[in-house]
Amino acid sequence: MIPNQWYVILESSEVKTGKPVGVTRMGEKLVLWRDSQGQVTCMADLCPHRGVALSIGKLIGDCVECPFHGFQYDPSGRCTVIPANGKNATPPKVFQVKRVYPTREAHGFIYLWWGEPSPDEDLRRAEYPPLPWFDSVDDTLPFVTVRDHWPTHYSRAIENQLDVVHVPFVHHNTIGRGNQTLVNGPRWTLEERELGHDLMSIWYDNAVDTGQKPLKPSEMPAPDRRPLLQFYFPNIWHNWLGDRLHIVIAFAPIDDENTQMYVRQYQGIARVPVLRELFNVVSYWGNIVILNQDKRPVITERPKRTSLHMGEKMIPGDGPIVDYRRRREELIGKL
Repeated sequence: MIPNQWYVILESSEVKTGKPVGVTRMGEKLVLWRDSQGQVTCMADLCPHRGVALSIGKLIGDCVECPFHGFQYDPSGRCTVIPANGKNATPPKVFQVKRVYPTREAHGFIYLWWGEPSPDEDLRRAEYPPLPWFDSVDDTLPFVTVRDHWPTHYSRAIENQLDVVHVPFVHHNTIGRGNQTLVNGPRWTLEERELGHDLMSIWYDNAVDTGQKPLKPSEMPAPDRRPLLQFYFPNIWHNWLGDRLHIVIAFAPIDDENTQMYVRQYQGIARVPVLRELFNVVSYWGNIVILNQDKRPVITERPKRTSLHMGEKMIPGDGPIVDYRRRREELIGKL
């Protein structure tokens, strides 16, 4: 994983009030819950006493209670109650959950900070970089979400959405109709920022092959329109279909071989309630069809986790993927 980044790991609706939730993200088992103010806590799903999963326990006030022996832990991971020692006893400091992660909520997602903790012990007040998001996506637009598990590394899932070469083949009867197999460019930019969360924007112009030579990226005209595709490091992607029509995907890393996909379609075209619901239903099932078309080949790719130098033979149309790998390894610290 790229360190010191905000990762989308869940939708806000998946963590409800009154019950802890256990998930695996970033290769680690985590427990999340909401306190009495509705704020989300995220920590290692492991009781320091005997190693039981806290996520199968219950909430007592703002604390999570281990189901095995009743130990209670507050949002800082500190043990506040050991019933066997008496309710007035002060628990030893050694009973501290090994890791508590900063979280933030925005855009209906839960973000987790994966990296060096802030020196401020209060994780909710600590200063961190801004959350990555696309300025063009209006939060007030209604959206519908498809959630899907892919048995592959999140880098493979991301690269599929940066791949402009596969569209007429994988999606030949959906979004790739027209047999536009020749790839001009593509042209892309990568804004490298000091605090990470770099933004890649992609313009492409696939065409029907009538024997012409494809344009090189440098031969493509300077963009005079918005990019069709954008990717915000470390794990959110945007298909900019129109000012009031967007698709956003969050690639939540489960572990090195699994990714939870959150595919959202935002739309402000159909505003009458009945038409809006119909539009959302059609979008939901349409996105499932397209997602399954992508999923079928991607989960067969080996190795599951990509890297810059892995022996694959690339072509000019793969330029954004190569640049993604390069920057990802720079941010990880491998280059």
